[in-house]
Amino acid sequence: MGRMSFSCLVPASWHFSLSPVGFPRLLFPSLRQLLFLGLLAGLVALLYLLLVMGKGQYSWIREDKHFHRHSVRVTDMDATDTSNPNLNYGLVVDCGSSGSRVFVYCWPRHNGNPHDLLDIRQMRDQHRKPVVMKIKPGISELSATPEKASDYIYPLLSFAAQHIPKNKHQETPLYILCTAGMRVLPESQQEALLEDLRTDIPVHFNFLFSDSHVEVISGKQEGVYAWIGINFVLGRFDHNDDERGAVVEVQVPGSDQQEVLVRKRTAGVLDMGGVSTQIAYEVPKTVSFASPQQEEVAKNLLAEFNLGCDAHRTEHVYRVYVSTFLGFGGNAARQRYEESVVSKTLLQNKLLDQHVGESEDTPLLDPCLPRGLKDEVGPVGQRLHLRGTGHFDGCRVLLQPFLNRTNETHSSLSGVYQPPIDYRNSQFYGFSEFYYCTEDVLRMGGRYNATKYARAARSYCATQWDTLKERFDRGLYASHADMHRLKYQCFKSAWMYEVLHSGFSFPVDYENLQTALLVYDKEVQWTLGAILYRTRFLPLRDIQQESLKGVHSHWRHSFSFVNNHYLFLACFLVVLLSILLYLLRLRRIHRRMTQRSGASTSTSTSSAQWLEEGMISPSVPVTL
Repeated sequence: MGRMSFSCLVPASWHFSLSPVGFPRLLFPSLRQLLFLGLLAGLVALLYLLLVMGKGQYSWIREDKHFHRHSVRVTDMDATDTSNPNLNYGLVVDCGSSGSRVFVYCWPRHNGNPHDLLDIRQMRDQHRKPVVMKIKPGISELSATPEKASDYIYPLLSFAAQHIPKNKHQETPLYILCTAGMRVLPESQQEALLEDLRTDIPVHFNFLFSDSHVEVISGKQEGVYAWIGINFVLGRFDHNDDERGAVVEVQVPGSDQQEVLVRKRTAGVLDMGGVSTQIAYEVPKTVSFASPQQEEVAKNLLAEFNLGCDAHRTEHVYRVYVSTFLGFGGNAARQRYEESVVSKTLLQNKLLDQHVGESEDTPLLDPCLPRGLKDEVGPVGQRLHLRGTGHFDGCRVLLQPFLNRTNETHSSLSGVYQPPIDYRNSQFYGFSEFYYCTEDVLRMGGRYNATKYARAARSYCATQWDTLKERFDRGLYASHADMHRLKYQCFKSAWMYEVLHSGFSFPVDYENLQTALLVYDKEVQWTLGAILYRTRFLPLRDIQQESLKGVHSHWRHSFSFVNNHYLFLACFLVVLLSILLYLLRLRRIHRRMTQRSGASTSTSTSSAQWLEEGMISPSVPVTL
């Protein structure tokens, strides 16, 4: 019986033989089976291409971005990994009127995509708390002794230096930005304080610091920074997101061709503090002016800037309107109201020979105070006694003259120019007093509804003061609400309502105002917008490095990420083809051996029969 022998040159001992009788049938498939195996292998290869290359290369990246976007609230709360060498840091010192605070920010290396901004976040210590330190009083208190400015700021910078790795100090930008407290000082005193900081800080600290990194910023700058910070946290500058949400058409400022972009709708900001009220929002389209005077005023209220690292790209060009109204904050408005009440009452008492408000028995009735509440206002010697009547609508009527509205088109508080707002396609966030008025006692913080808010405020004002105090003692109001909030909630509710709807002309049925204290569970300071704007060109460094690196190593990255899949597939197909060819060769050898085995078996069988029967084959000659 024939045998098939297999051998390999290396090593020489690899030699064995197999008998065709003992071969399994699977080693000798039919042509139909071979075609089936080939088709199956092709389907496997195609499935591999779709799953591994298609999904792995693109879909997994999208899923990772999707996960990163929706987990930002969680990752922002984690402690900062200072051992990461690719992490960068930045400092912003907010020198305010009552004190100064240092904020430490961090961000990873830029991804090299010029469309994306730096991913700046607030640094957190090992206890997951923001790295922030505050000192009092404000730096403006040192106006008489400017040589002490650097000593004043030293504890803040020393605190920040302890949290930032020492090898990162020389590349960590430091910005010292002064606000309202310094603005009221004479320019000579401002410059003396700033010069002391410019001179002494580089002596004691190795931060990236230049003369332009310390300055007194305007209210307009502060408002723009606040607008940038809030929209950055909300993700409104991410224009590459597939889930775009609400969009808006934008006419790019400064474009000769009036180029129109469609990008994510940004959020406007309303902020009412104790002294001032501020509004900031994007003006997506070019506006017309009623007069040259109005156009000149608008130039001081509109800020046009590019947040992107490339000045030639327009996707991050914004036109933002910012206006700050001093004296229109909650406490300042109440003070103006009381001064007006005192002066008018005293004058009326003198002219009519009356004694209204001079004693508790003849109090002046005030609709802006809760029902039954007694209060005293005015300077010493001119004190007036008030008693609240709790009439919300009556209070609103009394407050309207304090808005100083005019009949000019596109104007708001005090007749200041205000570009038109597309209320059907806009969104606003209300902070500070906009939140406190809705949440502290009314417990309606969040999405604002004018009808429900007015109804709740009307009910609160009409409630007896003794009942309100009883509710307060039972803890029915917000934890940070105090007696001052209880006393002036009625007034501030009416003031906020009038500023929003009569001053800024928001429709009563406007539904896209969100009152908030935090954004994504964290306080958003204007300092975040400041460092984002002032470091906007830093990505160019990483982009240039990536470009230089890509000249030498782009083919390797491409090969390792994409071509490895092709290599694997090619090897798989070569091996599969070799197996098929090998099986075909085995099939041919098996057929030949079967034919030879059949022929020899037939010859031997006939010879055996001739011998057994003792007959002489006629084909064999016999010789006698």
